[in-house]
Amino acid sequence: MNHAVIFPGQGSQRRGMGRDLFDRCKEIVSQADRILGYSIKELCLKDPDKQLNLTRFTQPAVFTVNAMAYEAVREEGAGSPLFFAGHSLGEYNALAAANAIEFSTGLELVKKRGELMAAAENGGMAAVINMAPGRIQDCLEENGLDKIEVANFNTPSQTVVSGDRAQIEAAKPMFEAVDKTRYLILPVSGAFHASPMAEAALEFRTFMEQFEFRPPEIPVVSNVLARPYPGDDIKELLCRQMTSPVLWMDSVRYMKAEGAEEFREVGPGKVLTKMLKPILDAPGQTRSQDHALHSA
Repeated sequence: MNHAVIFPGQGSQRRGMGRDLFDRCKEIVSQADRILGYSIKELCLKDPDKQLNLTRFTQPAVFTVNAMAYEAVREEGAGSPLFFAGHSLGEYNALAAANAIEFSTGLELVKKRGELMAAAENGGMAAVINMAPGRIQDCLEENGLDKIEVANFNTPSQTVVSGDRAQIEAAKPMFEAVDKTRYLILPVSGAFHASPMAEAALEFRTFMEQFEFRPPEIPVVSNVLARPYPGDDIKELLCRQMTSPVLWMDSVRYMKAEGAEEFREVGPGKVLTKMLKPILDAPGQTRSQDHALHSA
């Protein structure tokens, strides 16, 4: 069956993740310990210093566990997918799986990315549940919330907003005044996938210059475009990903329209798998599709 492999990002982490993979993927673990300077196995399985949910540790941990999980899938003889894709951080695993970058390069990038994102201050994010994406933008404009942007188009009924911490907190009663809408402030310190990350994105772009990228051997669907990466634009799109919305809903719809009959989530948990049904049960033009076309 034609399938797509999808990798989760930050938010999928949990203590004990990868338990059955560390002894199986010793080369990956060895590289991770060397690059990170600490035991990735201890962090993931025991988390003795309560660091697993801190961005600078979460991102390398999830990237490594995703990579080990995909190595196990390959060893078990799974056929080649039509597409790879990953949600935010997971996009780095998609690029590594498609041989656009080495595992070691991906981990170096993710380590730096996590450090830069963790250093961001005075930002916040919130999940808006049961409100259409287009209505969210209208609500922001109507209430003068000019320092909040849409950050993740996850499903037709789940969208994440990002921006100034004070406005993120002030917006809660405004959104929840709308019938059936829920507004959940997320435990992050930065305004990820929004314009406040611009300075970090520039620093990250400079950091990326030391690494070699290759055209993906299998199409990787970009969070920024909801379309496959052009072979020669990977660094630019990874830089833009830090300040642009994650067009996840349209990425899934694109892969389905192009022949993916099944989606196989590879990594800890089933965060992305749970999003599939609401995405695929409600196809159609969305605000995020408009954004993707205008960004292309």
